[in-house]
Amino acid sequence: MKIVRVLWISVLATGVAAAQEKPAAKPHDMEHMQHSHDGFMQGGMHHAVAKGVLLQQSDDGQTITLRIGPLNLPAHTSHMKMPQPADLIWKIPISGWLLAYHPKLVDAGGNTVPGIVLHHVAFWNENRPDFLCANKEEHIFGAGGELTDWAEMPGFGYRVEQGDKIRVETMVHNPTDTAYPQAYLEVAIPYRDANGTPVKNVYPAWMDVTACGNSGYDLPAWESEKSGEVRLKYSGVLLGVGGHMHDYAKRIVLEDATQKATVATLDAKVDEQGHLVGMPVKTFYEEGGYKLAAGDELKMTASYDNTTGKVLRDGAMGIVVGYFVPADDAAVAGLRRKAQAVAKR
Repeated sequence: MKIVRVLWISVLATGVAAAQEKPAAKPHDMEHMQHSHDGFMQGGMHHAVAKGVLLQQSDDGQTITLRIGPLNLPAHTSHMKMPQPADLIWKIPISGWLLAYHPKLVDAGGNTVPGIVLHHVAFWNENRPDFLCANKEEHIFGAGGELTDWAEMPGFGYRVEQGDKIRVETMVHNPTDTAYPQAYLEVAIPYRDANGTPVKNVYPAWMDVTACGNSGYDLPAWESEKSGEVRLKYSGVLLGVGGHMHDYAKRIVLEDATQKATVATLDAKVDEQGHLVGMPVKTFYEEGGYKLAAGDELKMTASYDNTTGKVLRDGAMGIVVGYFVPADDAAVAGLRRKAQAVAKR
């Protein structure tokens, strides 16, 4: 599988000696959710719960690495028939900024597992609502089978506070001929401590063809389109956008319907069988960002060509993913909930 580099080229610090790696947290230090797959990415689907899936972390002083598993992935098993991990909670161990997200799949021996077995993973910040859809928690990171790599943006980061709760939804499947009895999803997250040089706050923008509803939807046979709109409440700029779709994807288009302008057209790359290989990226960073105004209606349209000739239940998603820098940071930062006010799920 190719790894798609999203948004910006990483700037690597030079001449900095890595700190001694801290020991991994014990599995029982991570909270387990008492429900499974009722979030917006899952759409209320019901699955058997995979047993023994844990979330662990390690920290070398510059990068936190999360490890989710083991995942037992029998060959030729759809996401509807595969036992799925329960939602997990990652408690942020630092105050500062998360700078990037680098996902990969490995087996127990550290060998690469094809990204295609990851249906999707989604990280939700339970301490913040989404600035586009207040009924959702803030969706800070996601990846699918294309294993989209969120690269570092010089001078920008996602602000977190120690103790913030990040809910991790993971869904897997295995359409391949090979079984993977012990697979692990690893996500490396470089960070900057609050005591270091500050960076400018960015906010993840998740613009979904289902608007503010559940992300997954049934994919009709053959060619189809689905559109949704959200209204922007804050003026600011988009630094760039990528996309998340599923197999048989053709493209997803982001428009500013108010300004009657196409912001980005993202053509999907699929193999001969229609499996999604990657999604392109459109950046506006070099020009200072794509300007958007409060009140603008943003329209997303996802196009598919489902050559199986049959409806695929919950077989599609259409999400444009980007980073947004508001003109008034205080207004968006003020959406944060106090930790003790977060309702138990």
